[in-house]
Amino acid sequence: MRALDQLHISDKIEHLAAYAVLALLPSLHERRGIIVGAAIGAVALGIALEYGQLYSGWRDFEVGDMVADAAGVCVGLALGIAMRSTGVVRSVLSAD
Repeated sequence: MRALDQLHISDKIEHLAAYAVLALLPSLHERRGIIVGAAIGAVALGIALEYGQLYSGWRDFEVGDMVADAAGVCVGLALGIAMRSTGVVRSVLSAD
C-alpha cells in the first residue's frame, strides 16, 4: 500500500484497475452464468467494502469508489469478452 502511495495515482484509478482484473479473469474462461454472477458479486463486494469502511472509523466511505469499482467491472467484462470472442485466449492456451 505504501508503494502505491508513492506512485501518486488516483485511488479511483486503483479501484477501477483492481475490479477490472477481478472481472476479467472469469470472463476469459467461464460460462455466461458464472460471468454474470461474478460481475454482480464483484460490484456487491465493492459496495459492501465501502459500507464496511464507513463503520471502521479509520477509513473513508466514498460513493466515488463504488462507482469506480462498478466501472472497473464493466471494463474487465468488456476486455474479457472481446479477448474471448477474437480467439486471443484460445490461441494462448493452445500454444503448449
